[in-house]
Amino acid sequence: MLFPFVAVISGLVFLVWSADRFVEGSAATARHYGMPPLLVGMVIVGFGTSAPEMVVSVISAYHGNSGISLGNAYGSNITNIALILGLTALISPVVVHSQVLRRELPILTAITIWSAWLLSDGMITRIDSMLLLGVFAVLMSWTIRQGLRKKTDALGSDMQRILETRSMPIGRAVFRLVLGLVLLIASSRLLLWGAVKIAHSLGVSDLIIGLTIVATGTSLPELASSVLAARRGEPDIAVGNILGSNLFNTLAVVGIAGTVNAMRFQRAVLVRDIPVMTGLTVSLFIICYGFKGRPGQINRIEGAMLLTVFTVYTLFLILTARGG
Repeated sequence: MLFPFVAVISGLVFLVWSADRFVEGSAATARHYGMPPLLVGMVIVGFGTSAPEMVVSVISAYHGNSGISLGNAYGSNITNIALILGLTALISPVVVHSQVLRRELPILTAITIWSAWLLSDGMITRIDSMLLLGVFAVLMSWTIRQGLRKKTDALGSDMQRILETRSMPIGRAVFRLVLGLVLLIASSRLLLWGAVKIAHSLGVSDLIIGLTIVATGTSLPELASSVLAARRGEPDIAVGNILGSNLFNTLAVVGIAGTVNAMRFQRAVLVRDIPVMTGLTVSLFIICYGFKGRPGQINRIEGAMLLTVFTVYTLFLILTARGG
């Protein structure tokens, strides 16, 4: 039992470190070849921080651990909103100025509700997966067009400042990108091996391990970048990280994993986890969208409420762990 715990802890440490190198290298490389700062923030950083979820879920699906694969993707979405944005708002109230992010909020909400309906039969078939990936491709095309056409935006301005302070030669950027990707894969396999061993030793389902240990661990890059953005007074980057990550998890992570191996999942996903994820996403839209021309924001009281939801949900998972 000692070695699996060591494997999980070591895997998480290397996962976070390698994800940071991967995002830094990707962002610097993209900027070197002329990608606009707004597009770097919307695509590279937002989706790049979800690289751990993608690698872990794809490897899990390949080995037939659909519980970890789905639990990781949906658990990360729940963690991103309830834990990360809740904690970020407690540090500093999160005000959304970016018009691009305001357009992404209803898109994320609609996609979350649609994906919940798509999975209502208790299976993710390869057809379902192709539909998810097809929507992701359309969304990416729209995102790139928005990033290229939008000249000024709060998110782009914040990203420009960060890129200027973290500039590096192209050789070092590419090296960090490749090193980060290789270590992401290696650390994900180590984390997955330890998580499966722990689940079997404790007699709990892979799904519970995926929703708790694995989901929280793979969300650490988002936690670090969002808290850092809040402390620097860059709330749009904090929200952008979460929106990009959740869109990527819902469409690309689940879609690629389902393409690798069609997945049948436990009923608990439908009656417990997807409703919590959907409810949090709808709440995020209502809080952050900003109606009647006013910017949306997450104040400290709402941040505390999000953290309370995360705590209650996690405690419920732990107390009912043996039931799966």
